[in-house]
Parts: sequence; structure tokens; C-alpha cells
Amino acid sequence: MHVDGEQVNILKGLWEKIGVEQQIVGKSAAFLREIEKIPIIAKSNSTVLISGETGTGKELCSRAIHYLSARSAFPFVPVNCGAIPVDLVENELFGHRKGAYTGAHESQNGLICEANGGTIFLDEIDCLPLSAQVKLLRFLIEKEYRQLGSTEVIRSDVRVIAASNIRLDLAVNENRFRQDLYYRLNVIPLSLPPLRERREDIPVLARHFLKKQTIEAGRDLDDFSIVAMRKLMLYDWPGNVRELQNVIERAVVFAKGTSIDSADIVLAESYEEDSMESFRDAKAKVVEQFERDYIRSLLLCHDGNISRASKSAGKNRRAFWELIRKYGIDVQGFRTHHH
Repeated sequence: MHVDGEQVNILKGLWEKIGVEQQIVGKSAAFLREIEKIPIIAKSNSTVLISGETGTGKELCSRAIHYLSARSAFPFVPVNCGAIPVDLVENELFGHRKGAYTGAHESQNGLICEANGGTIFLDEIDCLPLSAQVKLLRFLIEKEYRQLGSTEVIRSDVRVIAASNIRLDLAVNENRFRQDLYYRLNVIPLSLPPLRERREDIPVLARHFLKKQTIEAGRDLDDFSIVAMRKLMLYDWPGNVRELQNVIERAVVFAKGTSIDSADIVLAESYEEDSMESFRDAKAKVVEQFERDYIRSLLLCHDGNISRASKSAGKNRRAFWELIRKYGIDVQGFRTHHH
């Protein structure tokens, strides 16, 4: 999919308009493929589920969806479900009437009421306790809810954008998340790739943050040394874009020279300076993973029948059998038993 300059400019103009200091920056195909959906998603009213590791920009994207939508004049209410004590979640979201419980001296509107007309962003949705999941599901279906201690039904026109940094389908399999709620939320999925899967964006982002931080810190730093940039490129960024931003901010504060050098970049302990694999080793690893996955999927398709699997792979049976032995794949496991 091709993203034209115009689309990118729409986003750039948008950030300036809403004064979000963090912009969506990047040019890698995997990243733009998701980002270019934002203006289209904004035009609809459907529920969105944004998935991506921590620090990949989920809240940023949800703000973009809100501010590009017809709801932009109404509130955008971000909620971190993981930060609210479990027994208070329903109260926070739906509010309560006076006297609903000990200490409820006055009525309180919940966040869903506050977001009326606008968008509520439920981050770390996987942390919602099951009781709150039931209420949220009912709200998504009927667009109405009851406050704690009240029988009155309240209608609210709110767009829900949910986000999770774990795979919700796996949480469903482990019975930690309701399947019906998952399907209700996952109407429009948006999946943000981790930084290590869009490494070509690291220099773009690093320079973006460098420019921003030097202005804020009143420093005059022009660029990164080659060694410094190599260090940024080789690191795996478990904290993603947010971690990169913090690393650059620290580097700007402590830099001694006129540009950022390798020593100015302090990464997490696990980083080894010379962890650069040779091209051959790296390639071998990828090929091995591919072969293993490919053979397993073929055996799965052909019910563990080696002749058919090897034929569709265009390999002779013996070579195919060698690969199965090389990776220690248990063929029996792929055969469905007809007893």
C-alpha cells in the first residue's frame, strides 16, 4: 500500500492543530500501513481495538482518531484500566448515586458520562475485572448503563477505543477476558508494530526527538556520531518509541560535545556493545525459523501425510524427511486419528 505525501501532511497538520507535542513519525511500510487507516477509521463510529507493545503509541493514535472525527469538539477521556484498583473500576467508569455504598456522600458521574459526545480510550483493557467487562459489554450493545446504587438507565453517546499491550485473543483462551466482549471491541483492529520491526524508522525518530529535546534543553547539538547511531540501530527497544525518546532526552542532557556520541547513549543493562551478528549467522537463524514453520504448516495442511506435504513443497520425500528429522518435528502430532 502506498502512502502519499498528502496523507502524511494531513497527519502533520493535525498534530500542529491539536498541539500534541509527540507526533506520529515514521516511514516504514509496516508502520504506515496501520497509520494511514487512521483518517478512514476517524470517519466511522465503530469501536476500535489498538494492539501493540507498551510505548508503541497507542494513546497517540487514539487521540488522532478522536481529533480527526466528528467528535473532536467533545471530550477525549483516556483511562488506564490497569491503574484503577479492581474494586473501583465500575465506579470510575459508570459513576454512582449518593449513598450507593458507605462513604458515597454525593453522586458522582463516571468517566463514560464525562466523555459523552466524545471518545473514551480504555488502555490496558485486559486489566478490567470480569464484572466490569460484563457492564462494558452491555454498554457497547445498548449504549446505556446504570450507575452504582441506581435503577435509572442512562444513555450515553460515546465512541469506545480500547487498547492492550498483550494479545487479547490469548487472554480469551486463558479465560481472563470475555470472548463476547473481545468480539465487540475488535470491530476495527489497529496493530502498531514494535520499534525493532521498523528499524528503518529509528534514525528518523531519533533525529525528531533530538531536535525537539535540544530546543527544550536550550542546547546546540547537531546530530549523532556514526557509532552512536549504530548503537541505536542495534538495540532491541523493549520499551519501543517511548524508551527511545527517554534515551535521547537523557543523551541531550549529558552530551559533552557538539553531537551525540556513543557514550552519551545509556541503554538497559542487557545490551551488549558487540552483539552485532554476522550477516551469515543472522540469515541462518531466519532461514531455520522459516523452514521449521513452513514444514509444520505443510504437515498441518496435509494431516501429517509426508508424501503429500513434500509434493506440495516441491521437494523429494527423502529431502523433506531429512528436514523433519533436523528440526525434530513429531509427525504423529499432525495426524488426526480416525478411530
